[in-house]
Amino acid sequence: MRAENAKLFSAAADLPPLELLRSFEAAARTLSFTQAAGELFLTQSAVSRQIQQLEASLGVLLFERRHRALALTEAGGVLQRAVVESLERLRDATARLRAAPAPRQVAITCTPGFASFWLIPRLARFTANHPLVDVRLSATLEVLDLERSRLDIAVRFVPIERGAGPALFEESVMPLCAPQVAALLRVPDDLADQTLLTIEMPKHSEAPTVDWEPWFEVMGLPELRMKNTMRFTQYTDAVAAAVAGQGVVIGRLPLLRELVQSGQLVAPFSEGAASRRAYFIESSRRAAGNADAQDFVRWLRAEAEAAQRA
Repeated sequence: MRAENAKLFSAAADLPPLELLRSFEAAARTLSFTQAAGELFLTQSAVSRQIQQLEASLGVLLFERRHRALALTEAGGVLQRAVVESLERLRDATARLRAAPAPRQVAITCTPGFASFWLIPRLARFTANHPLVDVRLSATLEVLDLERSRLDIAVRFVPIERGAGPALFEESVMPLCAPQVAALLRVPDDLADQTLLTIEMPKHSEAPTVDWEPWFEVMGLPELRMKNTMRFTQYTDAVAAAVAGQGVVIGRLPLLRELVQSGQLVAPFSEGAASRRAYFIESSRRAAGNADAQDFVRWLRAEAEAAQRA
């Protein structure tokens, strides 16, 4: 192959330029440079030159030039079948893409506790009214950047003074345990004989964690220590241990309200304490152009208001 012809190929894929293949396909189908030129809005001489360029690039003849007629050579037939098959696959792919509706999705991040105890039990009500919307939920203690993670909404659990966006609800805390454990607890000092169920406090992180201190302050029990401690990495696991009767967990309300209403967990003492934290809705810039994300925010707020009324 001559050096000047090498420029006709794509350095990445070693393929001839697309315009040469288009001219070849039309000429091979019609067996006429003139008809091919008419289809492509080119001159007959332009199509003829493109075919010559293609043949020079490949180093083979693609057509037999007969008197007032063209015929494909064996190499031309091989290339025609490959080009036709490739074009058909491209047409099928583009037809499918054009026919497919744009996906509708709402991407959310929140803490595992909020997801497990509050959001997921209610989520079917949103999807029932929005059957065409996919919900992508990222439940993590990591504070994800909405723009970088391509998320629409975050439900942030933060100190009230640091809240940004609409507030869903504030949190109160009180000890919760299984009924058989609650039977042993008459006064708060009885906690000294029980197992404390808690989660690890991540170092240098604003990730939420169970915090007994507000309740201890309200009850005037700053020095109270329990018999032993079981530590978990997830609040959901600490709650599961409490349901199993393995100790006492500081219960977050309203997250655990349904477990209390069902009797799986019991509040041995009636006094609760404000944790000075709350759940806030933060929306990304991309959510402003996502009507489904805006519907999800309205649905979250309506659910929170209904839960408070109940």
